[in-house]
Amino acid sequence: MKKEKKTHALLFLLLLHFTLGQSDYAPYFYDNGPSRTNGNMALFSISEDTPVGTQIYILNGTDPEGDPVRYGLTFEMGSKEYFRVDSKSGNVTLIQELDREKQHEISALVSITDGRNKVVETVRVFVTDVNDEPPEFQNLPFIIDIPEDTAPGSSIYKVQAVDRDMGSGGSVSYYLQTSPFAKFTIDGNSGILRVKPGETLDYETTPTHFVTVVAKDGGGKYKGKHQVLTSTATMTINVLDAQDMPPSFIGTPYFGYVYEVSVPRSEHCDGVFDINSTSGCITLTTSPTLLKNELYEIIVKAFEVGPNNQLQDYDVTTVTVRVVDLNNHPPTFYGENGPQNKFEVTMYEHPPPGEILRGFKITVNDSDQGANAKFKLRLVGPSRVLRVVPQTVLNEAQVTIIVEDTSGIDYEKGPTLYFKLLAVEIDTPERFSATADIVINLLDTNDNIPKFTSEYYIARVPENSLGGSSVVSVTANDPDSGPWGEVKYTIYGSGSDLFAIQPSSGLISTQPWTSLDAEVRSKYNFYVKAEDSEGKYSLSEVFVTVLDMNDHSPAFDEKLLEKTMIIGIPVRVEAVDEDAESPNNVIEYSIMTADPDNAFDINAETGDIKLKPYIKSMEIVQNITKQKHCKWSLVVQARDRGSPSFSTTAVVNIDITEATPLKGPMAAFLLKSRDNPMKALGMVTVIISLLVGVTVLISTAMYMRNSKSNRIMPARRIIKRRPRDQQPWNVNMPVVRFINPADKFRVLNQEGSHQRGTSSPRPKPPLPSAPPPPSNARSNERPRAVPTISGVLASKGSKKAKSNRRKEGNVSSALVSELKMKLEQKIIESNQGYY
Repeated sequence: MKKEKKTHALLFLLLLHFTLGQSDYAPYFYDNGPSRTNGNMALFSISEDTPVGTQIYILNGTDPEGDPVRYGLTFEMGSKEYFRVDSKSGNVTLIQELDREKQHEISALVSITDGRNKVVETVRVFVTDVNDEPPEFQNLPFIIDIPEDTAPGSSIYKVQAVDRDMGSGGSVSYYLQTSPFAKFTIDGNSGILRVKPGETLDYETTPTHFVTVVAKDGGGKYKGKHQVLTSTATMTINVLDAQDMPPSFIGTPYFGYVYEVSVPRSEHCDGVFDINSTSGCITLTTSPTLLKNELYEIIVKAFEVGPNNQLQDYDVTTVTVRVVDLNNHPPTFYGENGPQNKFEVTMYEHPPPGEILRGFKITVNDSDQGANAKFKLRLVGPSRVLRVVPQTVLNEAQVTIIVEDTSGIDYEKGPTLYFKLLAVEIDTPERFSATADIVINLLDTNDNIPKFTSEYYIARVPENSLGGSSVVSVTANDPDSGPWGEVKYTIYGSGSDLFAIQPSSGLISTQPWTSLDAEVRSKYNFYVKAEDSEGKYSLSEVFVTVLDMNDHSPAFDEKLLEKTMIIGIPVRVEAVDEDAESPNNVIEYSIMTADPDNAFDINAETGDIKLKPYIKSMEIVQNITKQKHCKWSLVVQARDRGSPSFSTTAVVNIDITEATPLKGPMAAFLLKSRDNPMKALGMVTVIISLLVGVTVLISTAMYMRNSKSNRIMPARRIIKRRPRDQQPWNVNMPVVRFINPADKFRVLNQEGSHQRGTSSPRPKPPLPSAPPPPSNARSNERPRAVPTISGVLASKGSKKAKSNRRKEGNVSSALVSELKMKLEQKIIESNQGYY
């Protein structure tokens, strides 16, 4: 026995420790999604041109117990602190200027605490780009030496500038500041500087040229406005002298032309050309496909042949040969190792919008010239995910691919993205084109939180089910790969201590020691949490209903019930079923046996027992039974409506009597309360309390008024100022007097005789007369009316109250009579206080 007590005590302490240990939960941040500025700063990005002092975010969370929370924000040791948080409101303010080109990502620690528990999370804040960086020229200064006989159209230098911005703000184009005497031109995309076609250099006239090059970016937003940034650099071009004096040619200038498809040794010269030293005929010496320039200026020297065939004075002329281009080359894509029709890169999902995919090294070229080398670039694939820059190309360009819609670059939607890069000529009838495959292999990141398949789960569990029984299975999905997609389940909240959950499967079951009882508690709700390996989680609510089983029988207060029945008025028996729900706790009453037989009816729903309609007087009762005390017995059954159904019985002894009509409402009330004397006693107590309260209130008011009046002349104010024609006050207080305790069931009629066998089972008693006024009342003073208040004090149908009914017996009537007498005396004393 002692061992069992020790075991029970130890089990109680363990349960108490477990319950108290689970009552305090850590606070948590609200999750946030992209473009949200309220939560735990996850997936939050900020533009680098945000002014210092701007409120950029609100840390927001809560505590499951409702305690106030405080917020914190710190940075790793040695790192620059960019933000500050108000611990109460969670408002995060920028305190340092941002520069994406120096730091594109900021790592911080955000925390939330309720004073006892503290949760710390590491967040990464992404700094987004604005167009705040101008292009920067490379390899400065620009000093070029070229001979004065450089042919027009020849490329003499390639200018290069780099813009550290992203997107269109990071693309660079070139142009020269205009001058009416400009002898040079530059390709806007490639930056190649050439001698302007039709222009020649002359050392004797201008030995040095100064050319201003402008590098312009593609423009972008900065502080809410669109701006384009430029940079300039000055190029110094030194012209080197060449021998260019006589002999002189006649009929200058000389012009010629050659088609791309001309046959070698056609008459044209200089490197790819040759000249007949005697006739001066210029011929083509190489394949026309090797001709890279549109115009060739061939320097031809004419020597004077002196004696002994010695060359003496000479003249120089320029022969301009124009290569007539034919559209016979399609656009071609080049990689680092030559022509290429497939480009592949591996990158993480969800790059920021505007980011350049730097893993691609793509060049596109059309070997034709002029309009034959003009084409457009475009990407074919998922709409608005990527865009290509530039879109229009002349001859050659570096291809830049920029992120436009980061949501389309999602590992969960597909680990590989496929695009077609097209280059199509636009101003030629042939419309040559080229195609390259763009393949993007995505690496997964933990960018998803586990999501439940339902916002809430509803379960129904039979009571008294065995511990460890299954309740419901919850499911949450995380589309991330690897450990990021593995979900762990936990439960918490009020009522969760009775349940357990499988961390991996989400199966919720009752604790092994749990026994659910619908009569103790039929509703439970708690939260289930699905969390991945990095702490990202979501919540769902579980509602558990304990189904009531019919495991209780109806019960009477006692197996033997004593009742007094007045003919025409039923008596009630009542049983209680402790089951929690209908129909298990709905009771039906029936009479099993009765002595004498066939004398009573019972209401199956209320348990009211009454005599058969033909039994209307004591004469009939005495005819049925020869017993003088007229006490009959019944066996009453109470059966519930559950399945299976349970029942119980009780013996009811009924003392039959006949009542004479009572007079007055109080008598009627006592008649109805004959089986519950405590109800009558409570009613009398309430009336006495109210009367005493009203009496004290009126007496206090009279005292205050008289005291105020007596300050001047107490006697004269009372005698002289009182009107003589006022009527005396009449106090009508209903009083019921009981001479004999048994009179609560007996009422005298107007002649004072007892009536038996009246047709009405409940005669309406007359109102009681008021008591005579006190003898010391003054005839010329106006009595004050005392309000009367009636009420009913209903007792609850508890087992204790029911058991008290049998203990009151004959004492109740005598107690009521005594209280009524005290009530009369109190009323007289109260009325005397008014005079």
